[in-house]
Amino acid sequence: QIVLKPLLIPCILACLVSFVAGEKLPNILLILTDDQDVELRGMFPMEDTVQLLGHAGALFHHAFTPTPVCCPARASLLSGMYAHNHGTRNNSVSGGCYGTHWQRVVEPRALPAILQQHGYNTFYAGKYMNEYKGEQVPRGWNEFHGLHGNSRYYNYTLRENANNIYYKTTYLTDLLSNRTADFLRRASQQAGSEDRKPFFAMVAPPAAHQPFTPAPRHAGVFSKTKAVRTPSFNQPTEDKHWLVRSSRLLRNETIHIIDSYFRMRWETLLAVDEMVVNLVAALNESQSLDDTYIVYTSDNGYHVGQFAQPFDKRQPYETDIRIPLLIRGPGIAPGSHIDTAVSLVDLAPTILAWANVSTPDFMDGESFHELLSTDTDGPFPRSLLIEYWGEGNRNTYNPECPWSQQDELAQCTLEADCHCQDAWNNTYACIRTIRYRDHRIYCEFRDHENFLEAYDLQEDPYQLNNIAYDLLPIEQALYSLRLKNLTQCSGHSCFV
Repeated sequence: QIVLKPLLIPCILACLVSFVAGEKLPNILLILTDDQDVELRGMFPMEDTVQLLGHAGALFHHAFTPTPVCCPARASLLSGMYAHNHGTRNNSVSGGCYGTHWQRVVEPRALPAILQQHGYNTFYAGKYMNEYKGEQVPRGWNEFHGLHGNSRYYNYTLRENANNIYYKTTYLTDLLSNRTADFLRRASQQAGSEDRKPFFAMVAPPAAHQPFTPAPRHAGVFSKTKAVRTPSFNQPTEDKHWLVRSSRLLRNETIHIIDSYFRMRWETLLAVDEMVVNLVAALNESQSLDDTYIVYTSDNGYHVGQFAQPFDKRQPYETDIRIPLLIRGPGIAPGSHIDTAVSLVDLAPTILAWANVSTPDFMDGESFHELLSTDTDGPFPRSLLIEYWGEGNRNTYNPECPWSQQDELAQCTLEADCHCQDAWNNTYACIRTIRYRDHRIYCEFRDHENFLEAYDLQEDPYQLNNIAYDLLPIEQALYSLRLKNLTQCSGHSCFV
């Protein structure tokens, strides 16, 4: 007897049901922020976004990044693959960020290229991948306005189709908003012609990434706000892996910096909220809003002070791995709430389902289109992979901090009181499970201790108590086996 998993049903239906002659394919707009959390109220500044996309569509309560750092997460979104398959393992060139394998093997068959091959007019604006330097327009884009390097708000260069253009004083989020709105209007005007093409537009603003520079009109809006004091805030702990365990009590000066950065992160997001208003208005004015799926998400989350870690991502805790996900579009009932766990690797298959394109066998994610179009009685059981490879080496040494090159630490700054946020062996894989009354994460670290961490998030949402060494031997062995299978999975074998 063959048993079909719920998330596979729409893929089969898509193969059985074809579009009636002349029926239009939907447009797709994807908005990707940078380092925007949900655990620390990262959506608080986004009042209009929540109203226009979440209340007018679906709000996902368990959306996760597969790798909690920028470049691998973006590669997963675009490719539909986990990092162990697409090869981008961290933000460095040596870690595969916009490296040869990505450019020659993955990018030519990623989501934009597939949509372009199926008649979509594709557009990109904003941060692409951290090591992208504007040598050429990446594969799959008809129109491209890609940022050189990592996020910044002023003094940046964009690869604008055939040219690289420098901007000094134009606030990047505002420029991206205007460029994208202009494309939406032009693409929608074309929609009335006989050669109408549906469009796929992706815009990736810098917020809320460092250097946390708000638009002048928003500076100081949250001047009285402090970082969320979770139960783990400024609480060094002895039951975490060595890098977190090495944290010491944060000084008042460092906490002051954390509060300042927290405020500025929120203030940078206000311009993104205005961007969403601008883009929805452009679609509405051109009578394309009802024909367009709009996706809002982030590449990864962020922590500020949890377990006495100053500020960063890269850790397997809910602050770092949970991301916002809001979607509105054709067939999505306003006010929908989705409790099933989904990952960034699922976005490419879902978008392809909207475009009436079958998911390629190499993609590790699965479409969640049916979650948006049908009533469900509760979350489907799902287990997701979270994986990361530390990028510390002798070149990441900071002589201003009291560590040596031989320690191979990374992300060590005076602002963070020389607490290093990464290391060469900050490498791990986790299985994040969400089932009925079972919310757990189990992690294995590939460090000098082969350390284990596990948390029952139903009972311990702030991950204060590591239960890995309290699990029954058979239970720990089963988690380990399932995790091993996930770290070696490819395509359909990743559906667990």
